Amino acid sequence: MTSEHIQKLLAEGEGLAVEFKECVNELNNSVFETVCSFSNRYGGHLILGVSDGGAPVGVNPKAAPQMKMNFASMLNNPQKTSPSLFLNFEEVEVAGKLLLHAYIPVSSQIQSCSGRIYDRNESGDFDITNSTELIAHLSVRKSNRFTEREVFPYATLDDLRLDLVPRVKRMAVGRVPNHPWKDMTDMELFKSAGLYERDKRTGKEGFNRAAILLFGREEVIQQVAPGYVTDCLLRVKNIDRYDDRLRVETNLIESFDVLMDFIAKHTNDPFFLIDNLNVSVRSHIAKEIVSNILVHREFSGTFPARIIIGKDSLVAENWNRALHHGRIDPDNFEPYPKNPILARFFVNIGYADTLGSGVRNLMKYTKLYSGGEPELIEGDIFKTIIPLGPNVPVSVAELPIEVADNLPTADKLPVKVADNLPIANKLPVKVADNLPVTDKLPVKVADKSVSYRSSKNSPNLPIKLTAGETAFLQSLESYLSEYEWITNAQAREITEKTEGSVKRFLRNLANKGALESRGENKMRQYRRRNYK
Repeated sequence: MTSEHIQKLLAEGEGLAVEFKECVNELNNSVFETVCSFSNRYGGHLILGVSDGGAPVGVNPKAAPQMKMNFASMLNNPQKTSPSLFLNFEEVEVAGKLLLHAYIPVSSQIQSCSGRIYDRNESGDFDITNSTELIAHLSVRKSNRFTEREVFPYATLDDLRLDLVPRVKRMAVGRVPNHPWKDMTDMELFKSAGLYERDKRTGKEGFNRAAILLFGREEVIQQVAPGYVTDCLLRVKNIDRYDDRLRVETNLIESFDVLMDFIAKHTNDPFFLIDNLNVSVRSHIAKEIVSNILVHREFSGTFPARIIIGKDSLVAENWNRALHHGRIDPDNFEPYPKNPILARFFVNIGYADTLGSGVRNLMKYTKLYSGGEPELIEGDIFKTIIPLGPNVPVSVAELPIEVADNLPTADKLPVKVADNLPIANKLPVKVADNLPVTDKLPVKVADKSVSYRSSKNSPNLPIKLTAGETAFLQSLESYLSEYEWITNAQAREITEKTEGSVKRFLRNLANKGALESRGENKMRQYRRRNYK
């Protein structure tokens, strides 16, 4: 390595892959602990003759030959280093000082030093020998096998939520009309999606971890992935604890909907026109965050995934099988699959796009949403930080208590709230439910309201709908004309809105008389009031 390169490392300072040791006259034990930790992590540069602050102090030139010999000898001593490593120091002169440099590559096996196992974290070496969880994660990093493919031969169809299969087929066919899953049996679909397989190494045959995560009952999921949970927190007023919290432990398919609804509940959804179409930029951002936190996490660990919504940012964290470390540069980014079976499945049902598109989408839509750029940091914990800018949060939890409880009409809302609510479906539920006519809405809302003719029982009475309700109803017209009745789930697939948004739209349209309903709860259906 050249003197210029060493000087650059000294200027950057110690970190995950750089360590300085003074060691003027002899090696100390910490040298070999660092070699072990670098071997177990991402590799790194070890430089002797440098203070912790990066200043060259120099190695004694007379001691350097013996230090180099001892280094090579101890790395081949199984009582000191196991497995043996074949490394040597090279001499480099910087600022008139003799330094010794060695690059420590990543080992394909778990490395130990004096019978202890060390791992690297930021700028330190840590003994993890007594932590079964950290050693298990280290083993996963060293392995080339994806943990989603572990086969559980005693898992049966009774352990799965087969009621989700028809929904999955509809979603796949909705995306690709001639999708091969359309006419498959349940088992044919599981095998086609790689969820049922035979392990060629062990001969085990059955459902793998990916199948159970996607379709498993909650108690079965906890058996195959004990640490699986997604913790959602709203921290706006009470930043030490939380204003709202949701723990999600259900299968990945239903978790997607629940997490999307949590983000929708607590963040604003401003109006954007892209190619003359009203686009929910917030939904695009949420989709990328949720699909990443569900599909690209490492399920062998016990670290819970988290979504934290604060005043200025949305942060997502999940346990990760990292091949690199540090911030992801979108212009120089090589994606790699963390769980390829789960990733392909989410692409098939429209919950995710192709590999690598998530980073590009987050860059594009975050700039539109808040004017900022997302921050993606890869490590044992993968972290995504989305700046929210002026658009955060508009849930009832953020309104003053006296506003949410005592203001039945929008003309009494604070100006700040009214200015940020361009359409009525953005009002807090408690407020929106008590606004039957648009003359009580802010002018900005009333301007966007339209009339929609009522039923044949009152043909001359116009129904006042907001622009959002009108657009939602128009998106269902083709389906309602052909099939008459529509369910909440069908409306979601057509409009691509979250479950909570669809429920509110359908409920409001029924309350205003634009739709009529039948059935209860999940069996409820809707049709146009004037259907003939």
